[in-house]
Amino acid sequence: MQIKKLIKNNLPFILFILFMFSFRSSVADWYHVPSGSMEPTIQVGDRVVVDKSAYTLKLPFTNVVIVNTGDIERGDIVIIDSTAADTRLIKRVIAIEDDTVQLKDNHLVINGEYASLTQLEGSQLKEQILGHHRSIALASPSSPISSFQQVKVPKDHILAMGDNRNNSLDSRYYGFFPIAEIQGRARSVAFSVDKDNRYLPRTERFFKPLQ
Repeated sequence: MQIKKLIKNNLPFILFILFMFSFRSSVADWYHVPSGSMEPTIQVGDRVVVDKSAYTLKLPFTNVVIVNTGDIERGDIVIIDSTAADTRLIKRVIAIEDDTVQLKDNHLVINGEYASLTQLEGSQLKEQILGHHRSIALASPSSPISSFQQVKVPKDHILAMGDNRNNSLDSRYYGFFPIAEIQGRARSVAFSVDKDNRYLPRTERFFKPLQ
């Protein structure tokens, strides 16, 4: 009886908590970025808003897909619950199903189109290919991860890499990622703290859209 009374007296709060966790499970959540694999686009200390309904709407607390809501596109930044890596990853979609991809001394070649690279400040470069552009940091041309032979992305998979090509464990290590492991699309930075400066807020990064 006490349990029933407790539930009755706190029903609005219980329903609110259930709704909140259901919303975070199926619609939107945030992701704490623990590493610099997506720098300069995403920095350590960023809290990233994840649209979990960008591609599918799932039954809360399950992997049961209710409806497909969108297609994964090249250039999307996604959260991957990777079996191969045994952890969650945040990476950029470089190529999708049936694309052919090659990396030649840090130059991407997708479906026969070569990426153009433009020098920005410091070690950053602007990479442009197939109508997409982003700021990246590149590995040394002599690095084993600066090149790979042409591959074709299989059905229901993607090839993903970090924007920080110097420091990213991605498809160059784990292979193609199954689409079923993608949990959502990163849309923006909610807020950010500087771990190297007493965790002070980096207000210039608050609500910054990701592209």
